Amino acid sequence: GWAGEGPGSDGKNQRVCHAAARLEMGSLWEEFNRLGTEMIVTKAGRRMFPTFQVKLSGLDPLADYVLLMDFIPLDDKRYRYAFHSSSWLAAGRAEPAAPGRVHFHPDSPAKGAQWMRQIVSFDKLKLTNNLLDDNGHIILNSMHRYQPRFHVVFVDPRRDSERFAHQNFKSFSFPETQFMAVTAYQNHRITQLKIASNPFAKGFRDGDPEP
Repeated sequence: GWAGEGPGSDGKNQRVCHAAARLEMGSLWEEFNRLGTEMIVTKAGRRMFPTFQVKLSGLDPLADYVLLMDFIPLDDKRYRYAFHSSSWLAAGRAEPAAPGRVHFHPDSPAKGAQWMRQIVSFDKLKLTNNLLDDNGHIILNSMHRYQPRFHVVFVDPRRDSERFAHQNFKSFSFPETQFMAVTAYQNHRITQLKIASNPFAKGFRDGDPEP
C-alpha cells in the first residue's frame, strides 16, 4: 500500500529519495472511485471528502520538510452527466485552466520525525470555482476531472539551494483519488456514500436540513 514515484526517482537528494507515502482510508477512496468520485466546489470553498491523508516513511528524522498538494487536469475535456445512463460523457474542450495553485500543509516546515509520527491530514484544504478567490483555496473548473498530487520537499539549508531544487522533492499521486469537480452531486450513489461515510453529514442521515 506504499506508493513511490516510480521511475524518475534517480538523481534525487538522499533526504527525499527513500520517502514513501501510504494513502489512508484507501478502501473508502476505492469505493468512491468505483462509482466515479465527485468533489463539490463552491464560491466560498468546500473541504474534500474523503479527506486526503497520508502516512509517511523514509524521511530523515532531523531534516526539515515542506508538504504540499496541487491538482492537475486529467485531460483536456469538459464533461456532463447523463442521468439516463448514469455516466459521464465528454461535452467539449476543457475551459482554460484555472490558476495553478498549491496548498501548503499548515505545519510546514517541520522535521521528518514529526511528519512520520502521525497521519498527515490535508483537512484545511478547500476547493473553489471562484477564479477571483483571494483565500488561497485551490481553484478548479466544475465538470472537469482532476488528479490530486502530493509533494514532499526537503528544505535545503545550502546557500545555493535553488540549484538543487529539482533534486529536493518527491511527488506522489494515487489514481484512486481522481475526481470530477461539481457544483452539485450528479450521481445519487455518490451522495448516498458521502452521507453514509462522512461523520459531518449526520444532519442528512437524520433528515435534518444542512446546518
